[in-house]
Amino acid sequence: MARDRYAVFVAGGSGTRMGSDIPKQFLLLEGKPILQRSIEAFVEAVPDLKIIVVLSRTCIAYWKELCLAYSFDVPHLFVSGGLTRFHSVRNALEKVPDGALVAIHDGVRPLISPALVRTLFEKAETCPAVIPVIPVTDTLRYRNPALGDADREALVAVQTPQIFHSEALKAAYNQAYETAFTDDGSVVRKYGIPLTLEEGERFNIKITTPEDLVLASAILSSR
Repeated sequence: MARDRYAVFVAGGSGTRMGSDIPKQFLLLEGKPILQRSIEAFVEAVPDLKIIVVLSRTCIAYWKELCLAYSFDVPHLFVSGGLTRFHSVRNALEKVPDGALVAIHDGVRPLISPALVRTLFEKAETCPAVIPVIPVTDTLRYRNPALGDADREALVAVQTPQIFHSEALKAAYNQAYETAFTDDGSVVRKYGIPLTLEEGERFNIKITTPEDLVLASAILSSR
């Protein structure tokens, strides 16, 4: 029997690198808020998806106004963000039951394809932790020249959504916070749960700078 499917959109950032007074998840991308586009890709892939949005407490009212302004009526729960991404996700997991699949996605990755979302959820039915990755194409070099160049063939760039059996992810998030927890996969791996790596998408970019926004707009226009 297939598990119920949940998605947590982490969108509590302030967007300081964007240089905008408006948090980046609320900026418009080709006529829609970035966060709205991110959620819509998932709903297209999984129409009965249960959605949780993590926002700074001070931004919830503004997001509600945007939903009205842009006719975005997809039902979703709100959760207030925590001190770090780790604490924000842990807050959201309180709303997720055991026995489900739960995807954790950056709210500012709006270009993901519904096809990839479906593929990752399907893989997660039989694997407790599924992580999308793409090959590293740039030459990598350590800051200390004596260490030489890193082996890019042995490295991958990690994306979201990362999808988990909810009971496994909740157990992993009961660990004490560590600064090494940079994504959900690192939390789960520290707990001892094996990761399954799946091919991601080159254009599933995270929008953090003005240049990223220009690139995302060009990608959408080309589609």
